[in-house]
Amino acid sequence: MNIAETLTQQESKTLEFKRDLSSLKPILKTLVAFANTAGGLLVIGKKDNGEIIGVEDVESAEERLANAVADNIRPAMQPEIEITSYNGKTLLLVRVPFWRGPFYLKSEGAERGVYVRLGSTSRPAGPELLAELQRTHSGLSFDLTPCPDLSPDDLQITKAQKLFASAEMALDDAKTASLAIVVPFAGRMVPSLGGVILFGSDAARLTICPDARVSCARFRGTDKTEFLDSLDIEGTVLDAIVEVPRFIRRNTRMAARIEGMYRREIPEYPEVAVREALVNAIAHAAYFQSGMRILVAIYDDRLEIQNPGPLPFGLTITELKAGVSKIRNRMIARIMRMLHLMEEWGSGYQRINDSCHSGGYPEPEWQELGAAVRVVFHPHPYVDHGEAFNDPVNDPVNDPVNERQKWFMEQLAGGAKAKSTDLAQRWNVSQVTAKRDIADLKDRGKIEFVGSPKNGWYRRRVPVAG
Repeated sequence: MNIAETLTQQESKTLEFKRDLSSLKPILKTLVAFANTAGGLLVIGKKDNGEIIGVEDVESAEERLANAVADNIRPAMQPEIEITSYNGKTLLLVRVPFWRGPFYLKSEGAERGVYVRLGSTSRPAGPELLAELQRTHSGLSFDLTPCPDLSPDDLQITKAQKLFASAEMALDDAKTASLAIVVPFAGRMVPSLGGVILFGSDAARLTICPDARVSCARFRGTDKTEFLDSLDIEGTVLDAIVEVPRFIRRNTRMAARIEGMYRREIPEYPEVAVREALVNAIAHAAYFQSGMRILVAIYDDRLEIQNPGPLPFGLTITELKAGVSKIRNRMIARIMRMLHLMEEWGSGYQRINDSCHSGGYPEPEWQELGAAVRVVFHPHPYVDHGEAFNDPVNDPVNDPVNERQKWFMEQLAGGAKAKSTDLAQRWNVSQVTAKRDIADLKDRGKIEFVGSPKNGWYRRRVPVAG
């Protein structure tokens, strides 16, 4: 380890600095959180302002810390304590690996005394994270939890059979059980949580896992001040794999590049990589974490895909990038692989990066935000440098109207007296977006409004020959 480099880093999930041992409880909380989450390094002898002050009487400090750990942390913990020096200052380095626990502060008990690392802070685990930590150490998976208040009739088995048939597999009762779509409970078969998340009826999902869904939004500018468009996927998370790309296409730009005699269209964001990130978010979301759902957010300068929950216990961003795989939802991940929605476990990060590199896109950013994991995509340089021709809500390049406007004009051509409400319902967009589309067509002379303001209608405008 390069101590000089370590001292220049910011505090993180696996790194923390303390000035001294004057307050032992925060130090013990940090060590417990490191052991429960993903391991970590505690450096003693550096102040909050970055000044290296060192540790006086370091051998006594080492003994005091070792005794405090032995007396106050359960189960027994044996961190590696090392004395080192930097620029004439003596430091204590305390390394803690991710260990089988959960670990807790003896004074606070086995439930309230469990701490985990969220971002750069150590926090009480809380009931949901504590249960997930216990499942991790027991080799259990949340999505295999039985739903005793439901029956197999609460699953959309016909829809599931069609999905498996598209992957050239049959889904019969035996297969449904072997895949843990249904699981045994008190002498009968009931849906598993994973079965409900992937194939549950609307009523079942609303009752058991209302937050297991995907929401999309397009914002004006670079923050969440103003919505331009939004979409809550009504079906299961598997339906989102089809619906989200449609939302992204209608809310992002397109550039074009002439290569020889051919014209190549370049999406603002890498479609394959974005889909892979969405699939990854669905497979690894912490569905046990209430009040949070998978989010897709589009801004003027980036696209973000965020799934609830920190990385699985024992996994860091560095390990994720190295291809290390820890499966949080084993049943969901297995089925998504069988349906050819996922590739090999642990390959998602590399596949996303490879797709971006091959298309000339910037490498995406991976962020662990305490209670969520986010992937941030940046626009293709051609689009980002102004070579695209359209508004933030997508008008395909060199196409005079977008898809919603095409549909609206086709309705008018067929004799329908279509209104903004029809466009909004057909394309699942807001009234603001629908009215903007229609106003744009009118301003460009493609349609006209006839009749009274209250009872009038739109029709296609026929140019008058001059």
